[in-house]
Amino acid sequence: MRRVCRPGGLVAARDSDYAAFTWFPQLPELDEWLALYRRIAWQNGGEPDAGRRMLSWARAAGFVDVTPSATTWLFATPEDRAWWGGMWADRVVQSDFARQAVDRGEATVPDLRRMSEAWTAWANADDGWLAILHGEVLCRA
Repeated sequence: MRRVCRPGGLVAARDSDYAAFTWFPQLPELDEWLALYRRIAWQNGGEPDAGRRMLSWARAAGFVDVTPSATTWLFATPEDRAWWGGMWADRVVQSDFARQAVDRGEATVPDLRRMSEAWTAWANADDGWLAILHGEVLCRA
């Protein structure tokens, strides 16, 4: 097996788990966005639920001294909601993600606009709340 790190080295990795995203208010268009995001990620050869696989991947890479953990991000303040919701409101209509979704027949432009509007509505909701689970590993060689 190929060595991935010099002896005494440390590798730290963290990634989100999109299937574990949870939010309020529960807007159906955000459910559509999540399903669409996951499909596009898989089609691109990615793994949108990488967080839950971090330990497995570290072991498969040959690490035996692995410390798994998890953290969360929370977007619930007006500033945090404006940043996250605004980022996705733009990205869902103006990005490679949007272009790929339309080009591949996964969504229409009106679909993407509805999802964008839902991100804006979520960001503007006084009781808006979104949590993102991350899987993490510290690997020692």
